[in-house]
Amino acid sequence: MATAPTIRIGISSCLLGRKVRYDGSHKRDQFATEVLEPYVEWVPVCPEVDIGLGIPRPEIRLERGADGHARLVMPSTGEDLTDRMVEYAEDRVRRLLELDLCGYILKKDSPSCGMEGVEVYDSDGVPALEGIGVFAQALLRLAPHLPVEEEGRLNDPHLRENFIARVFACCSRKERESAAAS
Repeated sequence: MATAPTIRIGISSCLLGRKVRYDGSHKRDQFATEVLEPYVEWVPVCPEVDIGLGIPRPEIRLERGADGHARLVMPSTGEDLTDRMVEYAEDRVRRLLELDLCGYILKKDSPSCGMEGVEVYDSDGVPALEGIGVFAQALLRLAPHLPVEEEGRLNDPHLRENFIARVFACCSRKERESAAAS
């Protein structure tokens, strides 16, 4: 009898109920923890904690730099965390891909993990919903075929069904490739 393949999915740690957010809270996602959890192996990641930011910590946000690009900044200190996060994200995503992930669920609106519509502040402190989190950018660029979704979008039944179908297709493809290589 063949064993079921491991369905390994990366996920923002706060969505699993881990208290890693800037204010020491979590954003436990019911769909992830109650519906998917029995069927998947989670690979939790919190980029902000992983680059050395504590819990709790000052808020960080995306700000439009003089060059027009979004920068990851801690407004309370003015510290620019962009380069540190980019370096971490590229290394971490490469290591995650070695784990044969079949999908990834990101935290919406996060300056590190938001997939779309993240607030980017201009020099007057006015936000526009046009950014992508720094970690999410690296994930989407380095793993263009990996099924990736934000937890907020998974509340839409059609998007949720599409994500699950893509995860299973990715897992099935990886299983076939592994069998062919054996």
